[in-house]
Amino acid sequence: MDLKEIEQRLQDALQLTEVDVRSDGSHYTIVAVGEGFDGQSKVKRQQAVYAPLMDKITDGTLHALTIKAFTPAEWQREKIFNMPS
Repeated sequence: MDLKEIEQRLQDALQLTEVDVRSDGSHYTIVAVGEGFDGQSKVKRQQAVYAPLMDKITDGTLHALTIKAFTPAEWQREKIFNMPS
């Protein structure tokens, strides 16, 4: 599945401020940033990201997903603390 297609599906479903999808073979890493994650647990955030992709997960097109979901404020802190020196 094309990375831009995954990004677009997530953007359309979740109204994200940022979304980044990377692939290493069959493993996908998704970073999703949006106000909609405010007040949600990690599990609820992951479920929200899985939902628009479920048909592709079910049919085997996508598997081995790593999901990191943040609010915009959390993402700002994450970028500051995890930037390479």
